[in-house]
Amino acid sequence: MRTFKHTTLAALAASLGLAGSAMAQTAEVIHWWTSGGESAAVQELAAAYKAAGGTWVDTAIAGGDNARNTTLNRIAGGKPPTVAQFNTSKQYHEVVAEGLLNDIDAVAVKEGWDKLFPEPLKKFVKINGKYFAMPVNIHNPSWFWYSKAVLAKAGVTAEPQSMDQFFAALDKIKASGAIPLALGGQAWQEGILFNAVLHTAGGADLYRKFYASTDGAVATSAEFKKVLSDVKRLKGYVDAGSPNRDWNVATNMVISNKAGFQIMGDWAKGEFAVAKQTAGKDFGCFPGWGAKAPYMIEGDVFVFPKTKDANAIKAQQLFATVASSPAVQVAFNAKKGSIPIRTDVDMGKLDICSQQGVAALKDPARHLASPNQLVAPEKKGQIDDAITKFWNTDQSVDDAAKTFAAILKG
Repeated sequence: MRTFKHTTLAALAASLGLAGSAMAQTAEVIHWWTSGGESAAVQELAAAYKAAGGTWVDTAIAGGDNARNTTLNRIAGGKPPTVAQFNTSKQYHEVVAEGLLNDIDAVAVKEGWDKLFPEPLKKFVKINGKYFAMPVNIHNPSWFWYSKAVLAKAGVTAEPQSMDQFFAALDKIKASGAIPLALGGQAWQEGILFNAVLHTAGGADLYRKFYASTDGAVATSAEFKKVLSDVKRLKGYVDAGSPNRDWNVATNMVISNKAGFQIMGDWAKGEFAVAKQTAGKDFGCFPGWGAKAPYMIEGDVFVFPKTKDANAIKAQQLFATVASSPAVQVAFNAKKGSIPIRTDVDMGKLDICSQQGVAALKDPARHLASPNQLVAPEKKGQIDDAITKFWNTDQSVDDAAKTFAAILKG
């Protein structure tokens, strides 16, 4: 993977006309990137910002909810950061509606974002005709990762092409003595597993009907109950140490050949990169069953809290210009495991996993919005709570179906 050294970044800054003391703007950046791969990626942004003449103040807060709540509390308290991370979702739309964010339209117009960003991204960062967020990557949270060594030892010779084949592979891995499925037992990770099964085993149509439902009937259908049954069955392939395990620890179980599979977003690939493992050689990846598997599109964005301070506004604009530039996009996403937001960068430098993602982005029929993009945060929270209860208790499929139906009606 290509790495951009500081000399390259300095040259980039000069080409953008940003270098020099006149643009020495200070940006405090709140983000939740704290794992090894994430930290390596965010350093690409920090180095590029510094090379462009800015001063980067790093405020890393573990956990997305914690970081977002810190940002919101500081905005409410009148001491906002310069830049803050959110997801590509409706998480920050209410903040926009309350007039608490600066738009970044001046940079968007100058840099031609309308022509450069894929349509699925633009509709979440462009609100009322103006850009109020800058996407920094495209993530799919529903990837399947596997250790090639573990699968080979277990006699699994091909990637599963159906839920039945996946269960058969898990059975072989279990019989070989390895952990079949590495999972971090945290609510958001359990949600990722649930949604992956919903749109792979149940299909994209069932997934969309579920999140669009207002009468709850889909939750009591035979198709949805089958999904619930498959989800519950997966519990038998997870080890006893799963509860409260961080996602990157679960990823390391695959990296160290202790576990066969993990279902996790493509940010996991950053951990493989830190471990010096190569896609296709040491580990494998696929986003679902077959070449036309649904591909969920989400990612990370940065927002710019409201301020009238001229220097802070310049810092926000400098950040958006640098972080969205072609060279920085390639350098950052190579380490983050995600796909660049721009359609004009050289995708040929990306690995085989990212190339699969690029192919999916070119096929609108495969695009799938994330739950955060489809339902309001309150309902999403209720669904997440129901998933966690179903996963961690002996609640029956029928009772869980009734719970989901009631939430969808609400």
